[in-house]
Amino acid sequence: MAACARCAAATPHHAESSHHATAAPSGCRCGAPTTLAAFRRIEADLTRRQMLGGTAATLGLFAGFGLAPGRLRAEDPGRPLLLTNLRLFDGKASALREDVDILVQDGRILDLPQRGQGPEEAERIDCGGRAVIPGLIDCHWHATLVGVSELTALTAPIAYVHLVAAQSAADTLRRGFTTVRDVGGPAFALKRAIDEGVVEGPRIFASGAMISQTSGHGDFRMLSEVPRAAGDPLSYTERVGVAALADGPDQVLLRVREQLMQGASQIKMMAGGGVSSHYDPLDSIQYTERELRAGVEAAEDWGTYVCVHVYMAEGIKRAIRAGVKSIEHGQLTDEETVRMMAGEGVWWSLQPFLDDEDANPKPLPEQRRQQVMIAQGTEQAYEWSQKHDVRTAWGTDILMNPAGGATHGRQLAKLTRFYDPLTALRSATGDAGDLLALSGPRAPYPGAVGVIAPGAMADLLVVEGDPAVSLDFLSDPDSNLRLIMKGGRIHKDEL
Repeated sequence: MAACARCAAATPHHAESSHHATAAPSGCRCGAPTTLAAFRRIEADLTRRQMLGGTAATLGLFAGFGLAPGRLRAEDPGRPLLLTNLRLFDGKASALREDVDILVQDGRILDLPQRGQGPEEAERIDCGGRAVIPGLIDCHWHATLVGVSELTALTAPIAYVHLVAAQSAADTLRRGFTTVRDVGGPAFALKRAIDEGVVEGPRIFASGAMISQTSGHGDFRMLSEVPRAAGDPLSYTERVGVAALADGPDQVLLRVREQLMQGASQIKMMAGGGVSSHYDPLDSIQYTERELRAGVEAAEDWGTYVCVHVYMAEGIKRAIRAGVKSIEHGQLTDEETVRMMAGEGVWWSLQPFLDDEDANPKPLPEQRRQQVMIAQGTEQAYEWSQKHDVRTAWGTDILMNPAGGATHGRQLAKLTRFYDPLTALRSATGDAGDLLALSGPRAPYPGAVGVIAPGAMADLLVVEGDPAVSLDFLSDPDSNLRLIMKGGRIHKDEL
């Protein structure tokens, strides 16, 4: 056997010796029968792992040789995959099941056969009696703005922001979040790269640029840039797709239609003040009902809906009257408005803003004061949402907070302060999937997400922990997520 490249490099005269053309050098076992047999076993194992799509498994296989495949490998489309020996939380039920297996083929859940009754030809994964839950969903995410500071987001070359976003997307998936609803930012290119397999990341239901009035929560200009005269260039954040300024129904129609043209799954409008921006008061009401209705009508013409950033009761009422389907935040509302949300079937996209170690950093005293107000309102909001049976989904709004990603799963786990564990988990799986389904024909993926049911996307987590007892296992995804599957493709396998 000819010398291996590693031995040739380590032994300068190795390739020049006729003797070494047929015999391995001293200390090299590359041509030994036991080594060749090992390589044959590795080749067979690699073929099996390719069919499973196990990125982590494949990377681990090659790690000792300094090699790694450049692509993820999907499951064999001609052979189903069967997860067995598991306890199932399907994203909807109030208890775990132990009587079924999970059959996956072509990226979807094909069936939930009775335990032990799956097809013989299926490739099997033994889950070791662990719980299997749907891939998690964050309903209030900013895929391109989570991993950068505010200064970077507003001033850095957009190419750099996108590169950081690609890294953040891979981290998001490794934390078990297989789907996110992106509610503002230039996420269309990242979504395409993920969907085409260029980079790893979650499915993205993208809103595109946040639609904001002048002086609204999406107006990130400095005071030195005001006023803007007719013909003046767009600001940086408008040019790169973070936000779109629109005043009056006609401009709202224009900017909303531009997002739909680019592939928006839903539209995000700013209907009130916030903490992150510098010039719009938290209690300000933004956009008239006519302007909001213009955005709603443009979205409905494309079969989808509008969600709005708003905290105050009057802004929420105005948005509901205009036909908005999802309220983002809303922690400073009143009980009358919560009853209105319930009566109109409007979704409440709530985040656990609790002024704790997971809060987005806000150094200015006024911003800190506002965070405390919202934290107090958060506890009331969770109470009222349950009292009045408002449809509620979970998200984080980790924003311009590079260190915040590490808190992702913990922010879901803390919901057990307000709900039992499976109800909390449902808010980030089955209930979240129902909210995403409002996108109708603009939903970018062919099956349901957030549930483990026939026809749904095969997004699965095998976890080390009992979700019926506690969600604390989500705080340490590296140790406790033993398998991560998205669309039938295995991105992590440590079973």
